[in-house]
Amino acid sequence: MKRALGALRKKKANKQTMKRNLLTFAAAGAIALGGFAIAQAQGPAGGWHGHGNPLDGISETLNLTADQKAKVQPILDQAKPQMAAIHQDEMQKSKAVMDDTMSKIRPLLAADQQKKLDDMQKAHQDLHKAMQELHDAKKE
Repeated sequence: MKRALGALRKKKANKQTMKRNLLTFAAAGAIALGGFAIAQAQGPAGGWHGHGNPLDGISETLNLTADQKAKVQPILDQAKPQMAAIHQDEMQKSKAVMDDTMSKIRPLLAADQQKKLDDMQKAHQDLHKAMQELHDAKKE
């Protein structure tokens, strides 16, 4: 009888640990998607990954002359749309993986955990919308 109770307690503890791990993973996914929202909101107009003109960093680090800057800038300008397209593609693929992952995790959660997950996803959507509005306002 003691053995059965011990096994039952261990099984219950393992189940709670698994739920906690799944919820932690879901939270991490929501945070990762938050980064996606920020990257989406910055878009290609915000410089490479939102850090402004890459010529500034290169110029300072390499101590470029004005002539070198004039030659480097068109090369960077030409690469910018390609980099933005690659980044956009990576973000879309990442979002698809996270959406698929969350759709598999959600049914494993208790009702209160599902509500927390829904709240986290709603917060992420709100953040994405706010960042997009900020980005759009900066364009004007």
